[in-house]
Parts: sequence; structure tokens; C-alpha cells
Amino acid sequence: MVTNSSGAMDLVSKNVDWEKFAYVQYVTSYEYLCNSVMLFESLDRLGCRASRLMMYPQDFNTDPNTVEGRLLEQTRTQYGVKLQPVEVQRQAVYDPTWAESTTKLLAMNQTGFGRVLSLDSDSTTLQCLDELFLLPSAQVVMPRAYCEWPKKFELSSQLLLLETSNEEFERVMDALGHSDADTFDMDILNTVYDTSAMILPHREYDLITGEFRSKDGEPKDHSRYLGRSHATPDAKEVLRNAKFLHFSDWPVPKPWLPIGEHTLREHGPKCIGANCDDRNVWLTIFGAFKRRRQAVCGIEVGGTIEESTLEI
Repeated sequence: MVTNSSGAMDLVSKNVDWEKFAYVQYVTSYEYLCNSVMLFESLDRLGCRASRLMMYPQDFNTDPNTVEGRLLEQTRTQYGVKLQPVEVQRQAVYDPTWAESTTKLLAMNQTGFGRVLSLDSDSTTLQCLDELFLLPSAQVVMPRAYCEWPKKFELSSQLLLLETSNEEFERVMDALGHSDADTFDMDILNTVYDTSAMILPHREYDLITGEFRSKDGEPKDHSRYLGRSHATPDAKEVLRNAKFLHFSDWPVPKPWLPIGEHTLREHGPKCIGANCDDRNVWLTIFGAFKRRRQAVCGIEVGGTIEESTLEI
């Protein structure tokens, strides 16, 4: 349980000014716009208290008769999101998927708020994260990328709690300016904050979908996620306890892209003997995303993901 500096939960306290805090999303393209709208819909539906901010490309067409304009207006009017046009930051990296990821760093400069929680839009919020805003003061709060252990012990940037600061923003931008071309947002944050960031537990706040994707009929090794060896978790219980879920299943595409039969057959989750719990949870997650994308944005996702009967 996360507590405030006095050691007591303060989520219901009348002394908390939630206007000082904000969930923030950065959008770099039309494809990611719907993802962001979906995430804000979740925050609204769950009753999360902190403010909401979307940074979107300043060259977006905001005419409500366009798809971009319609979704931006929906985000503002239905989910109470403040809209901030920004100049998208682009890096000459080898993988175009991440070429604009450093746009996320602009969240640190949103000094209209004291603290912001940046959530990557290729994710799903399962429970409110308001308690994180009440953590003890730290410039940066991040989980570790547990899926890289033991080869690497890097910070993970898909969930990023920041204290906003013009000076700190300039420091990060200076590090970016002196970095190699193939540098992503996570690289910069690790360079600047590796030894000073407050570490957030990953088991509640940074679950990845790949945790449920067993390969080749072999049991999934959950030791990195659980922090102990030879443990077999209840997949549905793991999902119920998670607050933030990040889609990470390479070479399976992200869930807003069509997944063909061959890809699903070759790289999708497998049953372990008669135990299909992990597989069913994985299909639940992807099926739920597909249905929500249609319901929230009016955008269909093609592919062969099975519909599931579980609810998330």
C-alpha cells in the first residue's frame, strides 16, 4: 500500500488538491490518438481524481468533421481532458516505431501541474493510480524493466511519475542533445536518473502482456515478475491485482494492428498441457482491447484474435 509522508493513506483527504496533479498522454500520430482516448476513457470510468492532459501534434486537423478533430473533442468534452498542442520530437533512430518517443519528455515541462504521471498509450489502465501522486517527493519515479533481468537492470519508462521543472527539463534536453542518434526516451531517462530515481514496484504497476504468452508449449518462467523461482502464479489473479498493463509481445503486433492466423499460430500463447489459463488471459486482454477500440473510438481492428468470456 502506498502512503503519504505521514504514513497514512490520504486519497480521501479534503486537503489533497487534485488539480495540482495530472495524468498525461503524448500523441504523435492518428494511430496512437485512439489509444490515448481509450486510456482517458478508462481513467474517467474508474473515477480517477487527478486532472488529465493530452499533448498532441500541433499540426493535427482539429476540425470536428475529421477523425482527429472528433476524437480530440470527445476527449475534451466526455473525459475532461485538457488539450495541449506540442511540436513532436523526432529522432533519426533505426526503428521508426520509436522515432518520436522522446516527445514524452515534454511532460516534464508541463509546469501548470506540480506532478504528472505519464502513461504510454500502448497500455491499459485497470485501476486508478491516484495514490502515486502522493508518494514522497522525488524528481522521477519509475519501475525497473523486469523483463530484461538479469541481463539488464534498466528503468522502464512506460509509467513515469515526474515532478515538473523547467530546469530539470533543460537538463534532460541537454542530455538528449548530446546523445547518439539511436537514443530513445528510456535511454535518456536511464542516463540521467539511473542512480537517483525512486523505484516503483513492477508487480502492481508495470505488468506486461508477454507475461501470459508461453511459447512452444513450455511453461512460462515467471521468476522475474514474481521475484522468486519455481513459482506458478494464478494468471487471473495476477491480472486482477494489476493496475497498469503494457502491451509487449514481439513479434506479435500491438493490439490495434491486425494479427494474422500465421502470426497467432506461430507466436501466440500456448497451452501448457491441459492448462490454458495464461493463454485464455492473454486472449481476454487482446479481445477486450479490440472491443473497446470499436466502442470508444468507432474504429475496428482486424485479425483473428478470439473473443473471450472473461471481463477486464
